Amino acid sequence: MDADNRTSDSSDPVSGQTIRHGTGVTATRAFPTNAYPSSLDPFVLFERFFIEPDTGFPTHPHRGFEIVSYMLEGGMEHEDSLGVSNTASVGDVMRITTGGGIEHSEFPADNVACNGLQLWVNLPRDKKEIDPNYVDAAADELPTATDDGATVTTVVGDGSPIALETSMEYLDVRVSESWTWSRPESWAGFCYGVAGSGTVDGNAFGEGDVLPVTGDRSVEIRSEDGLRLVAVSGQPHGEPIRQRGPFVL
Repeated sequence: MDADNRTSDSSDPVSGQTIRHGTGVTATRAFPTNAYPSSLDPFVLFERFFIEPDTGFPTHPHRGFEIVSYMLEGGMEHEDSLGVSNTASVGDVMRITTGGGIEHSEFPADNVACNGLQLWVNLPRDKKEIDPNYVDAAADELPTATDDGATVTTVVGDGSPIALETSMEYLDVRVSESWTWSRPESWAGFCYGVAGSGTVDGNAFGEGDVLPVTGDRSVEIRSEDGLRLVAVSGQPHGEPIRQRGPFVL
């Protein structure tokens, strides 16, 4: 698809859309979906994947973007054409820079169901053909801090060993009272509900919901019973995002 890049503020959360991948994997996609039919520069897509036993992603190619996979439950085995073999467990993160081309596979570890979050981040035009590479980090390598009624783990950003070619921040946030999410003025981003319930700017928000945000805007997040979400933001490239299946041109 040729995905346009929205620049105006979004105001209300929308529900994620169920996507079924050809391998038998189910995902709840935040965007692009029927409810939000575009990418969100610099982000190509974001979804929560659910891999059942005897399903997975056999070896397949990618190029032109970066992948961040963050595990929520179970474990996922990764192998790629660089010779890397790694199993990511709960709270672990993997980053693949596909660059000019890479092949990899993803399957549930020990044939036990797993689920996690996967983010595709566009590479700017002048880096589309860089050499592919891979890096991972264990859960205990990611910094966690308490911040005004929330516990925040930095998956990508200040203190994390995971970095991308695009300036960005990826936070795993557990809100117990209230928390304010702010970003640099020029950055675009989104919140995605992982578990529990609460509100974002007074609107009901829960598992599988997404709030895309652009422009200079803070987001007030509240929960009485506990809400887990991820808050992701990054510097837009100002370039078209052109996804062709596993490639971002």
